[in-house]
Amino acid sequence: MTNLVSPNWLKENMDNKDLVIVDCRFDLMDKEYGKKSYNESHIKNAVRVDIENQLSSEVKIHGGRHPLPSVDDLVNTFKSIGIDNNSIVVAYDEGDLAGPSRLWWILKYLGHDKVYVLNGGINEFKSIGGEITNEIPKTKIGNFKATVNNNMRVDMNYVKERLYNKDIAIIDSREYKRYLGEFEPVDKKAGHIPSAKNYFWMDVLNKDNEFINLKCLDDLKRHFEKLNDYKEIIVYCGSGITACPNSLALSEVGICHKVYPGSFSDWISYDENEVSTLSE
Repeated sequence: MTNLVSPNWLKENMDNKDLVIVDCRFDLMDKEYGKKSYNESHIKNAVRVDIENQLSSEVKIHGGRHPLPSVDDLVNTFKSIGIDNNSIVVAYDEGDLAGPSRLWWILKYLGHDKVYVLNGGINEFKSIGGEITNEIPKTKIGNFKATVNNNMRVDMNYVKERLYNKDIAIIDSREYKRYLGEFEPVDKKAGHIPSAKNYFWMDVLNKDNEFINLKCLDDLKRHFEKLNDYKEIIVYCGSGITACPNSLALSEVGICHKVYPGSFSDWISYDENEVSTLSE
């Protein structure tokens, strides 16, 4: 397995005692969407994690719109849904990968290797006869312990020291209009971190089929080809969530990188930080 599992793999391994399936559906504009969707129906035995309240912490002056919780809080969240250090964790949504990629990245950051994203999501799983239910499973308390990989994460100062460095690619994962500052529906300033390049996170997805999937390796290699010229890559988005599908895709093609969890919303919380509207 890479960082993905197929619906067929999940269907065939539903009885694995080490398997923990996590429903990560959410909508940035509708905070109740994930809970409503899960209560209506979910993959059998799936537990739910709330992206807003469990995989993000309280918004403060700095840290962005979805601040990364403390390691202790994250460990307690994962214990509460039954994750052990030997668990095989499979995260899913409807296929666009934002929520499950956030969980995937966090667990990788905490040192858990056996975490995967369901390619095609719940919709493709359902299409092959995978069992869907509205029953809430009973969960045991897990014994998860973290081994933090600090090389995966950077902060504002780290990014600021690397602006305009020809050996470093800073990647903005938002749509091109937001990158240029032509459209900004959420944040108080429009534009991007100076010298950042735009790689829209949804461009790693294949929407040509009935279901949404991550693009094949050859397509992803072509998409990220120019990044092979850099010694270091830093990925961000608006608030640290949709940077994670880019992180997942980069990991699939073996391109090392770091994620700036606070992202643009943290960057602009410092009044002295400049914002660019140039295509770079």
